[in-house]
Amino acid sequence: MGIDPGLRVTGFGVIDAASPGSALRYVVSGSIRSSERDGLPDRLKTLFEGVTAVIETHRPDVVAVELVFVNVNPQSTLLLGQARGAVIAAAVAQGLPVSEYTALQIKQAVVGHGHARKEQVQAMVTHLLKLPQTPPPDPADALACAIRHAHAGLLPAASPLSGLKVRRGRLVM
Repeated sequence: MGIDPGLRVTGFGVIDAASPGSALRYVVSGSIRSSERDGLPDRLKTLFEGVTAVIETHRPDVVAVELVFVNVNPQSTLLLGQARGAVIAAAVAQGLPVSEYTALQIKQAVVGHGHARKEQVQAMVTHLLKLPQTPPPDPADALACAIRHAHAGLLPAASPLSGLKVRRGRLVM
């Protein structure tokens, strides 16, 4: 299970990777939304309960969470850190190991370079998981995080992305 944490919207994505190097299978993805009208404790509770519900329903073996670095706004960084804490606590409370990856590592693994745009990540996630339609940005980022973890032992040498490139937001083979 991959998680793209956010205080307003947290994306999640569950994939099935039978073994390292095997084909990935899409299971589910979506968003957990907290209300801006609620106070911070209630918003964090919403995230914790939402991640817990996804874990209880889909029973992943591991959770991969995007690491966040300092943003321009220190207050936003602090709030995002608390959202990350809530989703990590939910995974740990369910007895799951948690791995963390930077956005650069995730984009590098999925698109082939670490400075990819959101549209490029969405296009590659759609291609790699053979999805019938492109997922929204937050679930796509979460699925990308899960893909990064599934291929962690294979990167960079035996990346399944060899020969694939994204130009102007489009997949080129």
